[in-house]
Amino acid sequence: MGRLRAECPWDAQQTHRSLVQYLIEETYEVVEAIEGTRDGGETPIPAHDHLREELGDLLFQIVFHTAIAQETDPDFTLAAVAAGVADKLIARHPYVFGTEAVPEDLDGSWENRKAAEKGRRSVLEGIPDQLSSIARANKIISRARSRAVPAELPVPDEPAGSPLDARTVGDQLISLIARAQAGGIDADQAARDAVRRLERQVTEAEADR
Repeated sequence: MGRLRAECPWDAQQTHRSLVQYLIEETYEVVEAIEGTRDGGETPIPAHDHLREELGDLLFQIVFHTAIAQETDPDFTLAAVAAGVADKLIARHPYVFGTEAVPEDLDGSWENRKAAEKGRRSVLEGIPDQLSSIARANKIISRARSRAVPAELPVPDEPAGSPLDARTVGDQLISLIARAQAGGIDADQAARDAVRRLERQVTEAEADR
């Protein structure tokens, strides 16, 4: 990486911002490697040679960003990056690396530790704006539930306790998008609007606690 920065004109002119598009692209290619190969059924079976290649490309982006940062901050090394995440994981798993009992609500415990560690007062803090509407809604709902924020969520049409699997969810999403398209509705815009309403509900629920 050092030689590329010094001797390749393209690599030399890259910045953190210019590399964002490649970081996103390589991340999606890892997802594709994981989900793209199937055994004839519903369960994705990644081809390890393909996955290894795509993980290498993603790792290169981490190395690239680290090299750029190190040019103005000598302490910004891969070792420091690795040590930072290791320290964070140890601190967030006191029932593994310490003497605490395993919490009954692992997700809630994780979110509460993150909130305390980062000084977050709202479940909305720290959720990237760049997430898709579905991913953002999923994250908001997950956090609201794990931190017991009494936001009113839409009631599903299915009876309580009825089984739900991933294929059913996917099929229903596609069906709803098809209905929206037939009715001249932009489903993605509608989802973004719904997420904004959900955010307001969460904010109001937090204020009332």
